[in-house]
Amino acid sequence: MEIITKQDHEELLLAVTEPVRGMLEEHAGRPRAGSSAAWYSDRAAEVETFSRPLWGLVPYWKGGGSRELAALYVDGIRAGTDPGSEGYWGECGDCDQIYVEMAAMAYGLLMVPELLWEPLTEREKANFTAWLWQINTHAVCDSNWRFFRVLVNIALKHLGEEYSEERLSEDLARFDDFYIGGGWYMDGPQHQKDYYISMAIHFYSLIYSMFEDDEYAVKFRGRAELFAKDFIYWFADDGAALPYGRSLTYRFAQAAFWSACVAADVRPFDISVIKGIISRHLEDWMRAPILDNGGVLSIGYKYQSLLMAEHYNAPGSPMWGLKVFAMLALADDHEYWRAEKAPMPELDRFRLMRRADMLVERSGGEVFAYPGGTHDALGCGRIPEKYLKFAYSTKFGFNVQYSDLSIAEACGDNMLVFDVGGVFCERRYNYSFSLSEDGLVINWSPMRGIRVSTRLIIDRECMSGTRHRRIHTIESEYDCAAYDGGFAVACRDEDDCRFGAEGTAAWAKNRFSGCRVTAVNCGAGMAVVSSPNTNLIYSKTVIPTVRYRIEKGTNVVETVVETI
Repeated sequence: MEIITKQDHEELLLAVTEPVRGMLEEHAGRPRAGSSAAWYSDRAAEVETFSRPLWGLVPYWKGGGSRELAALYVDGIRAGTDPGSEGYWGECGDCDQIYVEMAAMAYGLLMVPELLWEPLTEREKANFTAWLWQINTHAVCDSNWRFFRVLVNIALKHLGEEYSEERLSEDLARFDDFYIGGGWYMDGPQHQKDYYISMAIHFYSLIYSMFEDDEYAVKFRGRAELFAKDFIYWFADDGAALPYGRSLTYRFAQAAFWSACVAADVRPFDISVIKGIISRHLEDWMRAPILDNGGVLSIGYKYQSLLMAEHYNAPGSPMWGLKVFAMLALADDHEYWRAEKAPMPELDRFRLMRRADMLVERSGGEVFAYPGGTHDALGCGRIPEKYLKFAYSTKFGFNVQYSDLSIAEACGDNMLVFDVGGVFCERRYNYSFSLSEDGLVINWSPMRGIRVSTRLIIDRECMSGTRHRRIHTIESEYDCAAYDGGFAVACRDEDDCRFGAEGTAAWAKNRFSGCRVTAVNCGAGMAVVSSPNTNLIYSKTVIPTVRYRIEKGTNVVETVVETI
């Protein structure tokens, strides 16, 4: 399926949002997309299912698309913001999940007030503004969440309603605190640098710049141009984006930044290059079974999987990905729709991103990233696997742990996993790291009593695939074992997968990818058949691994990992 024309994009959006129609007709402002739960209330999950399609529908309406669904949204807003209605969305507290969903509604009020505001009576408008105003009387999370309040306040401002200049100024200034240079932000005090920088902070800042003309709008646009010079390295030649960090179930939100650039007329690259990135990205996702049997975007990555999800993923959560359709706000005759789908520009093979805490390598059109391993202590689901592996790849994806009962269930691709008394422990504590053009040095621990210093050295001379060495200096208070895993190789029925081990080496290879690991001086090779449905891209994988015997005291082991 090629996605090139405006009609192609519109048809894709409508196909993905079609199930929402029936939900809205049945439940007005509180539709239900599924039966699983998140760590917030069912009420908030229903508001989420109502609001998140607006990230795609609003620009679609703005760009002249059919407005058939708009009336259902007005009905939902009437019911959801009326305290006397059974469908009332309710009172909010500090850091309430519903503030996330207010942002999508504010997007609609900014883009298409004639559809979502003007049809309301004066009393209904008062209800809506009073309900939105709650975001100004409570705390929001000190992160990208502050932009939810920014969007609500500028929407109220543009409607001629009362808004909080104090909150607006406070929140905008906070993003100057988060900014670390080179186009990069931290997502709050947690120091994470992941897709929230692109699909949240930059996305909202570019929307802000479309409606406000001030010093912040100028800064936001300039920072986006700088960020794009690094962010382009996260996309493979075929459109796939780097699986790394949390909230990957938002899928094509990975390319929302590029769409916002087009909508806001920010041109870090030629418009045909940006179109190529977005189009190939959407095409890549459409090749994967990401819709459930009812046609609803499932929780998962390249297939349905609750195992990889965060605690804040409710059934309607994946529709946050519809942010990628911001470009639909463009007129039918805009040059974007006439532009060719250009290939990726010539990029360096290696890109050191100090502000992103990683070294990125491009090989064979694929992306390989070697991060220092930033993460916070937030226990929201599989965080170590999403930030603390030695390498991430668009080609191989990564696995999440099924359990700590065996190496097969630990699923330790690109991790050094310790077996201490039958408990399998992955990297959990990151103490420090340093980056260079040749690799990284990471100081970390899987548990109390074991500390590791890993030196990861990239083979910059490797011309066929990728190769790197991991030299682990291990200080252990226990006699135990350690398993150093390579990339997880797809091993589904259709992949023609073969694998094996001999001496100090192990390997796995299928018809389109492969990996070999070799211990330099000691250790035993083994091919680990990981638990099914643990890899984000492939439902079955094999992880070439080296097993080391670790004794009390100081141990030094070295593994070579190469793609074949």
